Amino acid sequence: MKARLLPVLLVALIGFGAESALAQSKIGFVDSDRLMREAAPAMRAQQRLEREFERRDQELERMARELSTMQDELERNALTMAEAERRTKERAFNDLSRDFQRKQREFREDLNQRRNEELAAVLDQANAAIKQVAEREQYDVILQEAVFASPRIDITDKVIQMLANGR
Repeated sequence: MKARLLPVLLVALIGFGAESALAQSKIGFVDSDRLMREAAPAMRAQQRLEREFERRDQELERMARELSTMQDELERNALTMAEAERRTKERAFNDLSRDFQRKQREFREDLNQRRNEELAAVLDQANAAIKQVAEREQYDVILQEAVFASPRIDITDKVIQMLANGR
């Protein structure tokens, strides 16, 4: 009987010891999504991307309006146009449509690549700031992904402030 009780007592004592160690640990949480929306480096990166891709975006919008106008004209006047004129306009419409789709695809690819580059730089800055807060305030663990985290352990505001100060 004593031989069976000993392992149970041992597991219970180890469990209490681990619980005690966790109670003494200092845990923090950072909301990564909020950090990427509100941190100064993230907002500056977003503004850089908008400025960099603004001209191409406007060109795509212009092409989309032109395509819409051409399509409306073709639909409206298709019955009254001469066959050769209709074929010429349809060919021009198809050429512009292909060009538009190609430019749109290139735009998305370039934007995604640049966004990933900017995101990587912001993440490096954020991770450095998180590490500084953790070391300064003697955290044992900082979590970035959690189903739930108490506002009591959320250090996102401290990290955002540190990034705003340029540290």
